[in-house]
Amino acid sequence: MELTPETIEIIFGFLVIMVASDRISHFFPKIKLPLITGLLITGIITGPYILNLIPKRASHDLLFINETALAFIAFAAGSELYLKELRSRFRNIVWMTFGQFVVTFVLGAFAVYFLADLIPFMRQMGHGSKLAVSILAATIFVARSPSSAIAVINEMRAKGPFTQTSLGVTVLKDVLVIILFAVNFSLAGAFISNLPFDIMLFGVLIAELLLSGFIGYSLSKAIELILKTRWLIQLKAILLLVSGYCIYLLSHLIQHYTHLNFGIDVHLEPLLICIIASFLITNYSKNKAEFFNIIHKTGPLVYIAFFTLTGATMSLDILAKVWSIALLLFAIRLVSLIIGAFVGGTLGGEPWSINKISWMPYVTQAGVGIGLVTEIANEFPAWGNEFATLLISVIVLNQIVGPPLFKWAIVHLKEDHVKATGQHYEGVRDAIIFGLEGKSVALARLLKKNGWEAKIVTTISNLDLANTSDVDIRIVPAITKEVMDELEADETEVIVTMLSDKENYRICELAYEYYGTKDLIVRINDRKNLDHFHKLGARIVDPSTAIVSLMDQFVRSPTTTSLLLGMEEGQGTAEIEVSDPQLHGAFLRDLRLPPDTIILSIRRGNQIIVSHGYTRLRLQDLVNVVGSMESLEIVRLRFERG
Repeated sequence: MELTPETIEIIFGFLVIMVASDRISHFFPKIKLPLITGLLITGIITGPYILNLIPKRASHDLLFINETALAFIAFAAGSELYLKELRSRFRNIVWMTFGQFVVTFVLGAFAVYFLADLIPFMRQMGHGSKLAVSILAATIFVARSPSSAIAVINEMRAKGPFTQTSLGVTVLKDVLVIILFAVNFSLAGAFISNLPFDIMLFGVLIAELLLSGFIGYSLSKAIELILKTRWLIQLKAILLLVSGYCIYLLSHLIQHYTHLNFGIDVHLEPLLICIIASFLITNYSKNKAEFFNIIHKTGPLVYIAFFTLTGATMSLDILAKVWSIALLLFAIRLVSLIIGAFVGGTLGGEPWSINKISWMPYVTQAGVGIGLVTEIANEFPAWGNEFATLLISVIVLNQIVGPPLFKWAIVHLKEDHVKATGQHYEGVRDAIIFGLEGKSVALARLLKKNGWEAKIVTTISNLDLANTSDVDIRIVPAITKEVMDELEADETEVIVTMLSDKENYRICELAYEYYGTKDLIVRINDRKNLDHFHKLGARIVDPSTAIVSLMDQFVRSPTTTSLLLGMEEGQGTAEIEVSDPQLHGAFLRDLRLPPDTIILSIRRGNQIIVSHGYTRLRLQDLVNVVGSMESLEIVRLRFERG
């Protein structure tokens, strides 16, 4: 790429448009459309056919941005193939992947080939070229979107066998589709050039795959060296992006060299190389946590650039001619997904209740599919632009229809954990505080600020309730089981008692015998009553020693104490019970938790375990976690039973 004044102007103009595209795209979720759709539409509006803020030549001048983003998308896809998370549903995942992969590809290829006369740019093609376009289009049909699947799962707080299988199949399909693309890309070149399929062509394909694997391994080692440094994470992210772009440069160099010196084109698929490197780091590197962190933080910026540029390079004049074909191909892909899911689910032994809707998670397409389309458009300029416009139209339709279908399937199978409608809100933590005073009001407000629902209960009716309108205060005649039932104590995670020891004990006894409340917290008045409360499993706060202990902690570790007390902005702590059987026996080092969380300790019975990477989890462990409030919710969902 030559840095002419016009090119520099296009680059800076595109950076400004990226900022606008980011802002505009956040409007689309409000109308139930994905962010990616907003980015694509912004690109179309600013492209050469409407506002012309991004001219036609930008597809060439900004090719380096496109290739860098594609490499990053491959890194992100490979990072989702974490073998230790897929093992429990491996059989179902393999068979579902097989059904989706084979059926979708075969039906898609046949459909495109036999519809060639309806597709403008294929009408005058020979048999070889039609076959090439068919297998490339069918490869795009197989592609899925891990990022979209993860976004839906996080939004729905989904967890369960159906969700786990869906995510595993999605990730595995996108890894396999890149391998399939590498093979079909070479075959397409041979078909278009009318080269006979002989042992020489087969040998070149094998050599390309082996060489891609070796370079992918070498790239993983280079990235590990970057991750091991003590440089700023921003610098590491830049070097990761540069390393991905260098793979594209290396691929072009090898193809050019082999063509000039040997008369054959050895095409190494950069996406395959990058996904191999990412897979190796994810599963076999000690630096995988740092790698995940960089992918997580860099992803949004890369996606803004990629999808905005993709929208800007779409040919609206061609789209006007092929929109009906796009709808037809969308319908054909949908049918192939339904058949493939039924075949895979049947072979995997899924019940009919799941099998009939098992195709719904695989409709959505995004990054990987568009990335493959872009590579095809760049490699085959004679018809690549028309191909890209048609296939991106299909992908956009899938992106609009797919997420709602996946959400519906999750809700239908009751694997969602979002806030329910009605009086009971599943997933919201509740606390009952017995005793009305300044400290209990302050506690209720603090809990409310951190997403809890807290109510204060008192038996005194003539108290001054001024300035407490923001707090739920219940005045009751006495504390009995009937009153506790009315207070929904059976659905309450925490009960705090701040009354006399006699009243506190009565409340704890009722909670212990009838509700099995997870946490009982007692402000004790007389230390001689400690044993009585301990027998009920209550946790004791002794006012006579609490302040001294707190001051001691502030003196010896002020930063840690501030964090644990929630004095740091946006940070908090949580004690989460391990109730998911699949985590029983898992090492902490093998868990993929948000990068801004730290596991401080584990409470197992009466034992406190200071955790490290080789600590194994056990069912009913109470894990103490520090992190942002959003990340704590992700960890809670990960540890709790689906």
